[in-house]
Amino acid sequence: MKAENGMAANTIHGVEWLKARASNRDGNCVELAKIEGGVGMRNSRFPEGPALVYSESEIAAFLNGAKRGEFDHLIG
Repeated sequence: MKAENGMAANTIHGVEWLKARASNRDGNCVELAKIEGGVGMRNSRFPEGPALVYSESEIAAFLNGAKRGEFDHLIG
């Protein structure tokens, strides 16, 4: 089954969901998984909730922006 945007994340089988080592102890994390055709994203507090599905190029653009601090104003 190909993962689609909005499908229940816990129905995407055969993937390893990863979260950042810097995630807080309360479990407030975003988890990512390599899926067919891209990358899935889910809320660790609601793993059965909807998955957001992004292409590899979309994730690469986001990560490059994050590394340059383009989103720092969204926290704190």
